[in-house]
Amino acid sequence: MSHPADSRRFAVAYSWRWLALLCLVLALSGCGVNNIPTLDEKVKSAWAQVENQYQRRADLIPNLVETVKGYAQQEKETLTAVTEARAKATSIQVDADTLNDPQTLKRFEQAQSQLTGALSRLMAVSERYPPELKSNQNFLALQSQLEGTENRIAVARRDFIQAVQAYNTEIRTFPGKIWHSLLYSDMPIRETFEATSPNADQAPQVKF
Repeated sequence: MSHPADSRRFAVAYSWRWLALLCLVLALSGCGVNNIPTLDEKVKSAWAQVENQYQRRADLIPNLVETVKGYAQQEKETLTAVTEARAKATSIQVDADTLNDPQTLKRFEQAQSQLTGALSRLMAVSERYPPELKSNQNFLALQSQLEGTENRIAVARRDFIQAVQAYNTEIRTFPGKIWHSLLYSDMPIRETFEATSPNADQAPQVKF
């Protein structure tokens, strides 16, 4: 039969162990043990916005192509290039599972850049469009939406690059480097966008 004093000592010791564990958890939290997964989630969230804006642009293109085709048949070659570039860009998917694959990300970026170039060429010949097309309300609405989407793409790309930089810096510097080696060694350095032209960080002009 246990003595009451022994039971009290056991209860006190047990309480102190839980208190010590709680203090350890709080100390680890304060030392940034959760920073890496938190920053990783921010990277994924930022990438989701990049995908959303590229998808929004892709959704606008068919209507734009059909509108221009109805008034400017002479631009058939340029319209075909835009359509083909859109098909290639939408065929490459980069989600949270494949975001760590540098080759897939590079192919995605190249396909989107090709689509941007095709759209830019379409805009470059806009001075040849007939007045009926330039004043078409559907065309004007598409112009405005496309211009806004290009701006949002630029912002989303910037936010993604910044999120990746913060994540990569965390796992390369102290104390994040320690937590990475102890707890998150399966989380690699993230790839980011590379500038493909001197003005890659600027939204293309889509004025008609």
